[in-house]
Amino acid sequence: MSSPSGSRGFSLLELMIAMFIMIILLSVALPTYQRSVQHARETVLKENLWQMRRAIDQYAADKGRLPQSLEDLVSERYLRERPVDPITEKTEWDEVIGEDPLSTDGDQGLTDVKSLADGSDTEGKSYRDY
Repeated sequence: MSSPSGSRGFSLLELMIAMFIMIILLSVALPTYQRSVQHARETVLKENLWQMRRAIDQYAADKGRLPQSLEDLVSERYLRERPVDPITEKTEWDEVIGEDPLSTDGDQGLTDVKSLADGSDTEGKSYRDY
């Protein structure tokens, strides 16, 4: 039972056509995948910043003063751990220290948290301006 042409398998031309089709499909799918991953990272960054800012507000409302750093929020259990910046993939943040409006002595405290990531998002907004 041999095949009529005497050969089995694919010809070089058939393999080249299949590879060409795969390359075209990958060239369309890969940029879409990369954009979706970037959008997901930006969404996680916004959520992490929102959670840390909310924890600062809750700490201030409970304690009557601003925290001195993110470590205060972690040690007092307002945050379980320091969140990871999904853009830099580190737990380092720009901790903005300013005048504590709740203090009568003019003390300083953590007023805001910003990303240390360079660059901008898909809409052109700098990560440091979130």
